[in-house]
Formats: sequence, C-alpha cells, structure tokens
Amino acid sequence: MTSTPKKVAKTAAKTAKTVLRAPRIIGQIVRRATKPAGAAPGTLIHTGPRKVDQTRLRFLDYTEAQLREQTFERIEQCFPFAEKPTVTWVNVDGLHDTEIIEEIGERFGLHRLLLEDIVSTGQRPKIEEYEDHFFVIVKMLFFDDETESITAEQVSFVIGERWVFSFQERFGDVFEPVRERLREGKGRLRTRGTDYLAYALIDAVVDSYFQILERIGDHIEELEELVLTDPTLPVMHRIHHLKREMLVLRRAVWPLREVLGSLYRGEVPLMSQESQLFVRDAYDHAVQVIDTVETLREVLSGAMDLYLSSVSNRMNEVMKVLTIIATIFIPLSFFAGLYGMNFEYMPELGVRWAYPALLAFMATIGGGMLWFFRRRDWL
Repeated sequence: MTSTPKKVAKTAAKTAKTVLRAPRIIGQIVRRATKPAGAAPGTLIHTGPRKVDQTRLRFLDYTEAQLREQTFERIEQCFPFAEKPTVTWVNVDGLHDTEIIEEIGERFGLHRLLLEDIVSTGQRPKIEEYEDHFFVIVKMLFFDDETESITAEQVSFVIGERWVFSFQERFGDVFEPVRERLREGKGRLRTRGTDYLAYALIDAVVDSYFQILERIGDHIEELEELVLTDPTLPVMHRIHHLKREMLVLRRAVWPLREVLGSLYRGEVPLMSQESQLFVRDAYDHAVQVIDTVETLREVLSGAMDLYLSSVSNRMNEVMKVLTIIATIFIPLSFFAGLYGMNFEYMPELGVRWAYPALLAFMATIGGGMLWFFRRRDWL
C-alpha cells in the first residue's frame, strides 16, 4: 500500500462511520415476500422493491451483415421481429409492470411459473428447460466503495431459437461490452445464434465478479494494515461488515456453478456443442470466483483473529507496565508507611541526615528494580 498509516487510518475512520449507517445485510439475504399466502401458482406479483419509475424496452436485432438497435415504448413493437431469420435481443428494465411480462409470456408461450420467477426477485441462480426455450436466473452485483456494500440484482434470461429476453430490476448493467461487440461487428458474436448470445451475457456477469473481488481485496488489504498499526473498534466493525457482505457474494456465485455446468454438459438442447466449449470457460471462471470468495472469507476471518490478538497484546502491554510500576512502588510504600507511623521513640527521627539517606535508599531500590527488569527483558 502506498498510503501513509495516518492517511489510511483517517480514511478507515470515515469509512467505518459510513459502514455503521449501512442497511442491514439480512434484508439482502432473506427477502420478505409480498405474495399472499395460498395464492395460485403462476400469480404475477412483483415481490421486490420498485427500482425504476417506468419500464424501458431496449431492442437489438442483428445478423452478420446488419444491426438494428432501438428503444421501444410498447412490447408489441418487438413481436414482429421474432418471425424473421435474425437474432433478437430484448432487454426489459423494470419488473413492476407485470402486464408487459404477461404479454411476452402469452406471445412466446412462456409458462406461468417461469413468469412468476421473473417478477419474484428473491430467486437463487438456476436454469430450467422447456420445450422450445430455456430459462436462466443469475445475480448481477454492484459494489459501493464508500459504504463497502454489495448490491445484488436479479437478472432473468429466456432464450429461444431466434430470440433472447433479459429482465432486470433497474437501469444499468454489465452488458455494455456485449452491446459494443454487436455494434462493431467484431468477433464471432454476430455470426452465432442465441445460445452464444446467452453465453456472452452470462459471461459478462461472471467477469464483473472479478472486478468486485479486486476492489474488495483492496479494502481487505487496507484493513490488514490497520489491524497491525491501529486496531481500533471501527476497524473491527469494517471487518465484520465485509464478512457479512461476502455472504451476499457467495450466495450469488455458488449456484451459478450448477447453472453453467448444466449448459456445458449438453443438458440443454438449444446450446450447441460449439457454444458449450465457451460455456465451459465461463464455468472455469465461476469456479475461480468461488475459490477467491472462500479465500477472501478466510483472510477476513484471519484479520478478525489478528485484531483480537492485537487488542489482547496491547492490553497485556498496558497491564505489564502497570504491574511493573506497582511492583516498584511496593517496597517504597513500605518504607514510606514505616516512617509515617506516629511512634514517639524512633531512633532515625533524631538523626540529621536520616531523611535524605532514606530518600537515597528508596531511589536505589527503585533504580535497582528497573535495572533488574530491563536485564530480564521485561521492559
């Protein structure tokens, strides 16, 4: 780290105050469902928080030779392209408008339970196969450096033979590099089908995990330095906070390995053998992310143990100094108490040099004890 310890400590104190004001992590792990108990299966009720005011429809239709990109106001405007021999990608930002999702389901024959999973944002990453399409749910993560918090967003993909629908909770995603590749026509993306597009989108999500892990790693490295130089209570709060944030990351990544495993093993007929090779690479990346997550969790646990050891050692040092001071003053207090007694006949009281001689004797005892402690390396 290039920052000075004083600057790092000042930054840590500011961050710790922000961390203490951050929302509780349990709200991201345990979702409170708003769907009424006993409701019929397939009931479309948005169970997550509303993150956008208005649903946005982004449309991309392409072949190897041409590309059309547009933003639509009504979902019906996208339907005619599903009949053309092109690859169509429709991205829906905002899940609160269930009528749009229901129209898509009716037009493309999507199962009601699939539509219910789209609007129920507490789903774990998974894959489901249907007759002429398959359904994938992943978690898209964002990291806030100021609060050191991870925000998870559910992203659902419905992949057919000629079309791909992606559903997000809000504006902003990690798919812009994929869009740029489509616009520039570079690589193999424009020459492949929907299975390769689905791989590219999922791979973009997996790649974003590495960026988050790198930023979290920087914060953990800073915390390790603070634990050694300035193990204060705010540092402990930050360690504990990051440990809980890692639970959100782990919960998003672990099931993704099963999803990618099903795709590259050929369990989904729409995924071609050529695309399976690329999915296997994404699977390897997901495994690497999982290993990194577990490693960072171990490092945070070690940092917490190191913090407790540092605090304990600091307390021991303080107690050692206090004990040494008390030990030196025990004999001095004895002589001071002895000659502080109010007896009439004490021979030394009549000697002219008794008082300075006693002070010198007491100073010799104190100095001798200090020399003895230093020789034994107790100081």
